This record gives sequence, structure tokens and C-alpha cells, in this order.
Amino acid sequence: MKNLRFEELNLSSEVLKAIEYKGFEETTPIQAQAIPCIMEGRDVIGQAQTGTGKTAAFGIPILEKLNHEEKVIQAMIICPTRELAIQVAEEIRELGKFKKGIGVLPIYGGQPIDRQIKALQKRPQIIVGTPGRVMDHMNRGTLKMDKVRMVVLDEADEMLDMGFIDDIVTILKAVPQERQTMLFSATMPGPILELTKKFQRNPKHVRVVHKELTVPKVEQVYFEVKEKTKPEVLSRLIDMYNPKLSLVFCNTKRKVDELVAELQGRGYSAEGLHGDLKQVQRDRVMSKFRSGAVDILVATDVAARGIDVDDIEAVFNYDLPQDEEYYVHRIGRTARACREGKSFTFVVGREIYKLRDIQRYAKARIILRKTPSSEDVEEVRTNIFLDKVKDVMDEEDLSQYVHIIEKLAAEDYTSLEIAAALLKMAIGNKGKEEKHDEEDFEDTGAEAGMVRLFINIGRNQKIRPGDIVGGIAGETGIPGKLIGSIDIYDKYTFVEVPREYAGDVIKIMKDNQIKGKRINIEPANSKN
Repeated sequence: MKNLRFEELNLSSEVLKAIEYKGFEETTPIQAQAIPCIMEGRDVIGQAQTGTGKTAAFGIPILEKLNHEEKVIQAMIICPTRELAIQVAEEIRELGKFKKGIGVLPIYGGQPIDRQIKALQKRPQIIVGTPGRVMDHMNRGTLKMDKVRMVVLDEADEMLDMGFIDDIVTILKAVPQERQTMLFSATMPGPILELTKKFQRNPKHVRVVHKELTVPKVEQVYFEVKEKTKPEVLSRLIDMYNPKLSLVFCNTKRKVDELVAELQGRGYSAEGLHGDLKQVQRDRVMSKFRSGAVDILVATDVAARGIDVDDIEAVFNYDLPQDEEYYVHRIGRTARACREGKSFTFVVGREIYKLRDIQRYAKARIILRKTPSSEDVEEVRTNIFLDKVKDVMDEEDLSQYVHIIEKLAAEDYTSLEIAAALLKMAIGNKGKEEKHDEEDFEDTGAEAGMVRLFINIGRNQKIRPGDIVGGIAGETGIPGKLIGSIDIYDKYTFVEVPREYAGDVIKIMKDNQIKGKRINIEPANSKN
């Protein structure tokens, strides 16, 4: 079954607006199959792995079927763990953010029960809970389920493995029989099938089956990063390997636009590709990418379909894909025409569990690597350059250049000094400068990880914090949100910037202008 656009599903304008806000372009296979069935009021068995978009598959129709004026619990979602309960509740909140009067409450063990009882008194319509805590509230009489019309068992097989099956039976018996029951599970062991027979009526079985896909000659590595450090890690990897063409995948249109702006601000030749672009815009971007006029293409999975470019040397999973199958499609964009390719995947926090699912599905060995430092970048760039030098020495006629070097040597320079000078000119002194930038700001009085800078303009020049942020962000490409505290005095200003950017800020902004005023900028003295 082909994926659908959300506009084809007869959803409310509020939910479509939330979907657009989240940046989703089209349904995943489980959403395309499950949403229409649930909207019709049918019981559903959804067989799909984690990370296939199943929360939206049941969350969207629940939001559409709720009576927002009725302040009683109308839908209950049972999850195996507190982490999943929190995650599901948050996603449903985001999907319902433009629907007025919708209350979503997660209830789980480990949180004070008094707080949950107070929250229940505010009469939410959707409960997302773990079996043990739901049972606790049932026994206390604090959870009124007589008006529940929709029940979801999420990751039912995991709840079976954790020994919750009896609790689930008790909960389902306590919910009115006139209800809609949805069960989602990666596998369908016997006890789960028994549940469906006992508690569902003529359920529609929706199954997402992955295709068997293989990826040749792709070196696959991953990095454990924080969300805010992704742009810096991506930049360093591009600097290290200098791929001819790079394809960077993001999960949403919004992220594509943000990352393209970030990369362009850092001086990279990057363009974006997503579903909001008209065909003529898509054609223009792809033409520039194929010709090498743009060497970094940032795209969503949907927009990247049909990209067939042989010279893509690196694929970056800037966001971990929602579906294991997408991972294989993504990294298959490199290593075309018998070439070798590299894929780099960024993993944030608990996404490591999703990466393990991807590894199992793709039968791939994805190796953990340490995030590169500035010294690592310099070392790899140097090694790559020296490999090219060796190739030239082995394959090219160098006689006319040898004659030039001999002339220099006659002027009392050694061949080693000449080679070192040429190497410096060819690859620059970036590594040394970056090290200096990162280490020479010890006593500026800033908070940890930041450097406090002095700027020789202030209130007398009618400078405001927005002028400082705009000036620095506009000239250096640093995202404004990374700029720290700003203290403006009559004749000068102090501003904090991340330590790793401090050297670049000083270099770029020195003798530059803010609000038309030429400035001097330097590290602050900790005594100031």
C-alpha cells in the first residue's frame, strides 16, 4: 500500500496544522493503514516495530474522535514503561496542540501518586499509563473509567514479557464493553492472540512487513551526540573527509530549513530539499547538486526519493530515521556504481535503542566512534592530503618542479623546510589555531563551557542585547540561541559565547561593525 499525504485522510484543520508544524510530509505505512480503520470505529491489530510512527497511527484518530466538551476520561493508552508513557503523552499533546480543551495525562510508577491524583481531578480526556500505576489508581477509586470509549495496548508483546498480562486483563474487564480496542505489537505470540480474541470485535489486522534490503560497500559508523552539538559534529566530519558530495537526512521540513541556514552561515555550500518546494525549485536544487555547484544536500526521506547521483561519497543521518527501512534506503544513496561510501549516524540519548533495532533489521555492523576534535580533523585532513601527494609522486612527471625546488634549496633552505612550508600553504594551520582558540580563554569570568568577551560599545551608542546577538550571529553564523548572557554598560558590553566558537568570533568580528558602529572585541578579564 502506498503512503498517503495526511490531507487525503479527512482530518480536521487543527490536526493538519499540528502535523504541518511537526514537519511530517506523508504517512508512514502503519499510519496509512491504521488511521482510516480507527476513524471508522473498527478495532485494530497493528503489527509494527517501534519507530514506525505507530503513536500517531492511534493518536491522531483518538484526537479526532474525542468530545472535547466532555471533561471525562474517554481514551486510555497502556504502555509497558514510564519512558514510553511519557513519550506517547508528549506526542499526542503535540498532535493536539491546536485543538482546544484536550487534556492528556501520563500516569506511571516512580512519580508521587498525590500529584497524579490532583492532576486527575482536572479531568483529562486521555490517560497514558503503565499497567501497575493504572491498577493502583483503579484500586484507590481515583481513576473513573465508566466513560472510556477507546483503549490502546501499545507494545503488547513487551508488556507480556514483563509479566503484565494479568493486569491488562483486569484493566480491560473494568472498561465498558462498548468501546473500541486497538492493540499494537511487534510480534503476535499466543497470549496476545488470546487477548485479541477475548477483547476485540472483528479486528482489522494491519501489518507492516519490511523488505529485505542490503547495502554494499558502505562504512557505517555512529556518534553519540547532544542535539545542540549536531551542527558542530557535522561540520567537523565534512571538514575531515571532504566528500565530493554529501547527503544529509533530517526527519522534518523544519529541521531541513534550520540546518541549511546553519551550514550556509558556516560557509558551506548547502541547499535543502523537502515537500514544500515546487517542482521547478526541486529541479534547480538537484541540478546544482549533480553539477557540484552545491556539494551538501539536506533532505527529508520523502524528498530524497528518486535521487540517483553516483558521486555521493557520504550520507549523514543527522536525525535517526523513524523507520528501519528508511535507514537502508538512506545509506544506499552512497556507494553507487561500484564505489565505496561512508555513512555517519547521530544518536541522541535513548535513540541508541532504536539504532539497535536498525542494526538487527539491516544486518549491519554500525561502529561507535568518538566525536572528532579539532586535532582529529587536522590529522585526517593531513593524511588525506599526503596520500594525494604520494599518488602524484608515484604517477606524475615532476622534473620541472624538482628544478624549482633545487633553486630554493640553493638559497640555503633545506628540502624538509620547503616541504613543510608547502604543506602549511596547502592545508592551512587550522588545527593549531583551533587548539589555541579553545585553550587560551581560561580566566574570562564566564560560566563553564563559555568565554566572556569585551566589546567597546554600550548604552551610549544605543546598543541593545538584540543588536549584539544579531551582529555576532549574522557575521559568524553561530545560532543566536547559543549566545549566552549579555551585560551592557554605558561604554562597553560583555557577551558570553561557547568556548569552541570564541576564537572565530574574535577573528571575524574584530574591526567589524554592530549597528553601524565599528567595534573592537577581545577576551574579557575575569576581574571585570
